[in-house]
Amino acid sequence: MIKNTHKRKLSRNSGHRKALLRNLATALFQHEKITTTLPKAKELVSFSEKILTMAKPGGMNARRAISGEIKDKQVCQKVIDVLVPRCQNRSGGYTQIYRLGTRPGDRAEMALVKLVI
Repeated sequence: MIKNTHKRKLSRNSGHRKALLRNLATALFQHEKITTTLPKAKELVSFSEKILTMAKPGGMNARRAISGEIKDKQVCQKVIDVLVPRCQNRSGGYTQIYRLGTRPGDRAEMALVKLVI
C-alpha cells in the first residue's frame, strides 16, 4: 500500500528537500515575499503555514518548535514578535501565490509567494 505520496520530491533527496524548504521559509519570513518556481512555491506555502500555525499559541513551546525548523535567530524573533500578532485573527491562509509566467532560460513557471498578514 503506497502512502504519503502527496508531497513533491523536487528532484532532491529528503535532506536536501528539507533544507531547501527551511531556507525558502526563512527568506519568506525575512523579506515577506520571494520569487521562486511554481512547484517550490506550492510546497513552501504548506511548509510555512504549518510553521506560523505552530507559532500562534506563543510561549516557550512555540518558540522551540519554530527554532527547530528555522535556524536564523533573528527570523525566529521576527516570526514571534511581528508576524504572529498580525495573524492572530486568521484561521489559515497566511500566504498567496501569484504566477509570474515563465523564466526565459529554461521555461520554468515562476511564482511570487507573498505573506498576506
